[in-house]
Amino acid sequence: MRTQQHVKLTPEQYLAQERSAEFKSEYYHGEIYAMAGASREHNQISSNITASLAIQLLEQPCSVYASDMKVWIDKAHKYTYPDVLVACEPQLFEDEHTDVLLNPRVIIEILSDSTESYDRGLKFFHYQRIDSLCEYLLISQKFCHVEKYERQANNLWAYSEFHEMGDEVTINAVNCKISLREIYRKVSLKESII
Repeated sequence: MRTQQHVKLTPEQYLAQERSAEFKSEYYHGEIYAMAGASREHNQISSNITASLAIQLLEQPCSVYASDMKVWIDKAHKYTYPDVLVACEPQLFEDEHTDVLLNPRVIIEILSDSTESYDRGLKFFHYQRIDSLCEYLLISQKFCHVEKYERQANNLWAYSEFHEMGDEVTINAVNCKISLREIYRKVSLKESII
C-alpha cells in the first residue's frame, strides 16, 4: 500500500471523499491508502466463496458481503475493505448509508504478492481488535492453501490450515462449511507450495 495523499483527513472527510471516488482507498489514522486492482484468480475465488456462503446462509439471519463493504475498526482508527465478510443480526452500521459495517463475524482475505505480508501482519492485528470477529481466513490464489484463525474463549487465536482439494473448512461462527474444491473452482493453481 502507498499513501495517496499527505493531508490528514478526518473519518468524515474520508467517507465523503470515498463515497464519490472512482477507486477504493483504505483509511488509517487520517492517511489514505490506494488499493490495487484484483487479478482474475482473486475475483474468481471471491465469487466462489461468496456464492457458497450466500447459499448456505440464505435462510439464516446473516449476510455475505464481497469487497465493497467497508469495515470500521474503532480501536485502530481504520476503515478497510475485506475481500469477503459475513455479518449476522443485528448488523450494525456506522450511519444511514449502510456501507460501513461495525460488527463483522467472519473476515476472509485472498492473498496476493503485494498484500500478503500486510494481511498476515498489521491488518490481522487490527482485525483482532474487532470484538465481534470470530474467524479470519487467508486464501492463497497461487496454491491450494487455506489458513484459518479462530478466536478462542481466552481471546487467543487457534490456527488450522488446509492443503487438499478434498479438505473442508468449517466456519463455526456461522455454521457453514466450504471445500477447497469450491473455493478454487475455475482457478488455475500451481501444483505445489514448494
